[in-house]
Amino acid sequence: MADNTAIESPASLHSNHFVPLFRNPYFIYKNCTCPHEDSGILNKLEALYLSSNNLSNTIWSFLGELSSIKALDLRDNCGLHGDVHRLCELKTLRELDIAGTGFGGTLPWCMVNLTFLQLLDISSNRFTGNIARSPLINMTSLEYLAISDNDFEIPISFKSFFNHSKLKFIESLNNKLLAEENFLTTSPAFQLMVNRLSNSDHGTLIRSFPHFLFHQHDLRMVKLSQIGVGENFPNWLLDNNARLETLILSYNSLGGPLLLPSHPMRNLLVLDISNNHLEGLIPYRIAISFPSLDCLNMSTNNFKGNIPSSFGDMTALSKLDLSNNILSGEIPVHVAIGCRNLFFLKLSNNSLKGPILPLQNNLNRLGVLFSDNNGFTEIPLNLSKSPLFVLNVSGNQLAGKILVFISNISLQVLAMASNHLEGPIPIEFCQLKNLIALDLSENNITGVVPSCFNSSDLISIRLSKNRLHGPFPMAFQYYTYLSVLDLSHNQFRGNIPTWIGNLSELTVLFLQHNYFQGNIPKELCHLSRLNLIDLSFNNLSGNIPACVSKITFDGMGPDVDSRYSPFQSKSGLPGLRMVLSNRRESRNQSLAGLKNRETIDFETKGMSLSYKGIPLHLFSGINLSHNRLTGPIPPEIGNLSHIKALNLSHNNFTGTIPVTFSNLKSVESLDLSYNRLNGKIPSQLIVLKFLVVFNLSYNNLSGRMPPRVNQFGTFEPNSFVGNPLLCGEPLPKCNAIDSPPSTPRAALNDTEEDSSFLDMYVFYMSFAGSYVTVVLAIVAILLINPYWRRAWFHLVEVFITSCYYFFVDDLVGRRRGFLWK
Repeated sequence: MADNTAIESPASLHSNHFVPLFRNPYFIYKNCTCPHEDSGILNKLEALYLSSNNLSNTIWSFLGELSSIKALDLRDNCGLHGDVHRLCELKTLRELDIAGTGFGGTLPWCMVNLTFLQLLDISSNRFTGNIARSPLINMTSLEYLAISDNDFEIPISFKSFFNHSKLKFIESLNNKLLAEENFLTTSPAFQLMVNRLSNSDHGTLIRSFPHFLFHQHDLRMVKLSQIGVGENFPNWLLDNNARLETLILSYNSLGGPLLLPSHPMRNLLVLDISNNHLEGLIPYRIAISFPSLDCLNMSTNNFKGNIPSSFGDMTALSKLDLSNNILSGEIPVHVAIGCRNLFFLKLSNNSLKGPILPLQNNLNRLGVLFSDNNGFTEIPLNLSKSPLFVLNVSGNQLAGKILVFISNISLQVLAMASNHLEGPIPIEFCQLKNLIALDLSENNITGVVPSCFNSSDLISIRLSKNRLHGPFPMAFQYYTYLSVLDLSHNQFRGNIPTWIGNLSELTVLFLQHNYFQGNIPKELCHLSRLNLIDLSFNNLSGNIPACVSKITFDGMGPDVDSRYSPFQSKSGLPGLRMVLSNRRESRNQSLAGLKNRETIDFETKGMSLSYKGIPLHLFSGINLSHNRLTGPIPPEIGNLSHIKALNLSHNNFTGTIPVTFSNLKSVESLDLSYNRLNGKIPSQLIVLKFLVVFNLSYNNLSGRMPPRVNQFGTFEPNSFVGNPLLCGEPLPKCNAIDSPPSTPRAALNDTEEDSSFLDMYVFYMSFAGSYVTVVLAIVAILLINPYWRRAWFHLVEVFITSCYYFFVDDLVGRRRGFLWK
């Protein structure tokens, strides 16, 4: 055996029900490109595991020597490609795993030669075709079939597999499900233990459950997601499968009430019915029907009424998600006492009230609590007894000062936004050494930011819409991982510090609606990951640093914390099993969940829009409006080809609109209004095909409008109001003097085009010259022609006499009338 290999006892390749069948002899290779060829060993080798190596196509000649191989694992060798037909030569195979290897095309028909194959995993490849017309329908020895994350077409009836009597496991996630007629009179020969299906084509509505499920009686795990069933809750599925352990029916448009099974489901550990249209009250007997539940997700439905106190009888419950419903009332005391193993509790977006937890509770393991957007009015003091590391109580009715005891909890995420909190930030908050995200925005908090904040792991700080004051908080200069900094809508003063350039991870910087002054520091150009910057409504002056073009603004920066894995687990339920088996990993997933909920408001397209999750990471923009910035707009800004929004309005910029703005290929909103820009509108801007909002109003622009083509054909006159020397559609037509010379367009360069229209100085000089010329011409005519001269003087004399008598008559008449009275 080669030196870079190791022999280990292999763990289960797939689920608890399916393990490699042949273990002796077996080889597990790590960190190798090709195993050492020893014909003596290869002829006897029965199991070979080469997953997650850097295999090349030279492996094919090696595999051809495996005359007795029964289990082969090539999973996650994405560089492995070539002729998948070579695998058909391994006719002794009983287990084959080539998931994540990059194979594509249709499955070769020679696979029918693998007559002993029991386990086949070809997930996460690029295979195509309808599986009802593939070799899989003739491979009746299969017990385990995993084909997820390909481009397969999957008939929902699975009628082509009805003769596969040994089939126990079917997993087809993120393929295209095909709706077809269910065969009501035909039952399959197989009895599945695991059936996991989800649809990659959200436009296809299957409208009914696969009928073969009516004939299954030994299911342990079922996932049917994003199918669009539109039926009532399938309690028959529970009645027929008493040993069911996991049931996930999310995103299926299920309607009606939650129907309970006719007998208790004592083996059911996971129930996820989220993102449906279920309605009515949560059944009070739910705890009797599901006494052993570990994870329960009922979020994003239309459940109403109170939370049943019977939830407290689910003593094994570790994760409960009731968010996004219409629940009301207080949290029952019995729930807080009985659910002693509860680790994750999410109650967001309901109409609950009272304390966020009952004053009497036994939640000594609670680590994650989302109670945001309800009507809670109190944080109980005994909350400090729970080992919380995520606490979100934003959007409630909390009032008074921030409770100091919160600093005694080892919090990593604290969100208390949109309440009625007042007073200063407690100095005790400096004890939150593990804090990663802090959100106190939209309250009535006053005072200065404590300088003792020294949590080096802080990633997100949201303090907007309060009454904080003082200079830019000095404590922030040590937050090297800081990604989101929002100090907007406060009363901060002074200069933006130059050390802000040291915050190399910063992606969002919001300082708008404060009293910052001075120049925009050039050190901002060091923030290479910046996506959004808003410095509007301040007293900033000076020029825009030209080096801002060094920031890519590509909108593809990392999430709030790229160190944490995605919140949504493959099982469809966040932190499904890890809340019990691995608390640290569950903590990371929960933090990432809060991160994915991060919402940013950015003013663009003439309104304040919210960006969240993926749209946030795809969006980028600059807002420097309502300041006192001067000088020309740097042409280098035109190099920001990825930027979506640019607002420089309400400043004192002069000069022309840079022609380089035609390079802003992704811009959707461009606002240069209320400045002192002059010259013409560059006709090159017509190439901006994504431009939706374009505002140049109230400047000194002149000349003919660019052609009304592409997006420029959609802009109304109010986009250009306040520029009286602009003409052409959609503004009034241009006069002859405004027309450009008849020189062919191809012969004009940019300089000649810019000089073809009159600027303001030339206009005033031409008007004065014309006026003087007309006066001198009249005088000359009167001197030359005596007849016209006498007529002119007679006309002047008549005009003077008429004015005299009009004045005298009017004055005398008024005086006589006064005396008569």
